[in-house]
Amino acid sequence: MKHEPKIYETVFIVNATLEDPQIEAVIEKTKDVILKHGGEIRAIERWGRRRLAYVIQKKNNGYYVLIEFKAPGELIAKLERHFQLEEQMMRHLVVLLDKKALKAKEAGAIVSHIEAPAEAAPTPTTTA
Repeated sequence: MKHEPKIYETVFIVNATLEDPQIEAVIEKTKDVILKHGGEIRAIERWGRRRLAYVIQKKNNGYYVLIEFKAPGELIAKLERHFQLEEQMMRHLVVLLDKKALKAKEAGAIVSHIEAPAEAAPTPTTTA
């Protein structure tokens, strides 16, 4: 019996001392693992280089990436294995998004579009 693919989210931290093309290569390899094993990528967010909360592998900074994807459950073990074997991967987390989390995420996306700041419009000044 085939199970319906579920929606997951993974956040991983890549060694920030790498050059940008090298970081992109690590991200591409991760995408390939997801796609090759029957997954479908819904969104990728590159959060960029950030200071770590604590030192990991003698490093203070990491390059954060979030990937939201739809996949069968069997893919998660393969993805975890990929993360463990990837030398430049400092930390990773894979989370199953339940219906409640998906609703909250969609509501958040709608709210963030509504509350976009109007920085382009200068405030009118009057001179008397």
